[in-house]
Amino acid sequence: MPYKMKLKSAFQAAFPHTIPIFAGFWFLGMTYGIYMNVSGFGFWYPMLMSLTIFAGSVEFVTVNLLLGAFDPLQALAMTLMINARHLFYGISMLDKYRGHGLKDLYLIFGMCDESFSINYTADIPEGVDRGWFMFFVTLLNHFYWFFGATLGGIFGSLIHFNTEGIEFVMTAMFVVIFMEQWMKEKNHVSALVGVGISLLCLTAFGADDFIIPAMAGILGVLTLLKEPLKKRWKE
Repeated sequence: MPYKMKLKSAFQAAFPHTIPIFAGFWFLGMTYGIYMNVSGFGFWYPMLMSLTIFAGSVEFVTVNLLLGAFDPLQALAMTLMINARHLFYGISMLDKYRGHGLKDLYLIFGMCDESFSINYTADIPEGVDRGWFMFFVTLLNHFYWFFGATLGGIFGSLIHFNTEGIEFVMTAMFVVIFMEQWMKEKNHVSALVGVGISLLCLTAFGADDFIIPAMAGILGVLTLLKEPLKKRWKE
C-alpha cells in the first residue's frame, strides 16, 4: 500500500473512535483555559501547557502550584501521585507499542486515559497499519485538548460574568470519575478505603496538605490488601 494511502486509511479508521472524546476534551479544555485566564495567566500558558504536559488533572493542579510558593519537590511528588495510574497503562501497552519506530516515543508521551482505552480495546480493521492508527488516536485526542485549552485562554478575557468558583470543575470531574467507577465495580472496598484515608488525612493535615499523604496512604493500604481483595473478587 502506498505511504499516503496507509496514512489516510489509518486516519479514517482512527477518527470515528475519537469523536466522543472531542466533546469532553473540548469542553474541559475550554474550562481549563478560562480558569487559567481568570487566575491571571495569558493565553499562551494554557496553550503551551496543554501542548507539553497533556495531563488534564495535573494542569488544573498546576494553576495553584504556579500561584503558590516555588516548591519543585512538591510539584514532582504530586504529579507522580496523580498520574501513577499511567505506570499500569504503560505496562499493559508494552507489546502494543513495541516496534513502531519513532512513533512509539509520541505514543508514550501522549497516552492518556482515553487514548489508552481506545488503543487497547479498538478492533483495528484489516489492512490498517496498527502503529499509525494508534498514533492518530493519540494525536487527535491531544489536539482536542490543546484546541479547547487555547480557545479558553484566548476568549476567557471576553467573559464578563462572575467566574468565581469555576475551579470547582476539577472537583466535579473527579467526582464523576469516582461515581462512574463505583457503578462499574461490584466490590467497593478499594473505593471506601480511598474515601476513608482521604478523610483521615484531611482531618490530620488540613485542606492544603492532605493530597500527597492521602495518596501515599491509599497506595500503601491497597498494596497490603492486594491478595485479600483478589480472593474476594474471585468469589
